[in-house]
Amino acid sequence: MNKIFVILGITFAAILNTSCAVVMASKQPTKKNIEMLAVGISRSLVVAELGAPITSEYKNGQRHEIYTFTQGYSKAAKVGRAFFHGAADVATMGLWELIGTPTETVMNGQKTSYEMIFDENDRLLTAQLLTLDGNSESKAKQEKALSNDK
Repeated sequence: MNKIFVILGITFAAILNTSCAVVMASKQPTKKNIEMLAVGISRSLVVAELGAPITSEYKNGQRHEIYTFTQGYSKAAKVGRAFFHGAADVATMGLWELIGTPTETVMNGQKTSYEMIFDENDRLLTAQLLTLDGNSESKAKQEKALSNDK
């Protein structure tokens, strides 16, 4: 009889504790479309995608700005992770939360910064990735795309 109460107590506690990783996975930051950063794009489109710049100043008739944002995950990645956490919670009666919650705490996007220079008509002239720990492959791809547009 005591075993039944222990099992029911553990199950009840697991049910109350579940879905923290599921919720965290679904609330991760959304992926920003940095592929749209091409020479000649309007500043208003950059602000709409990345948010307001953290600094903005004029030098020699050009606007120099730094944008900092958290590069998140695609909708498919967030849904897939949430579904996996939910299935793992059910399969382990909630014990997955001991692994899933810390994992989602760590995997919360990557802080990314760009320096951008706009001409007198607020059209993008250059965009340079400033983040040191960024993905070097995506940095090289971005710099190549901007140099090809010149």
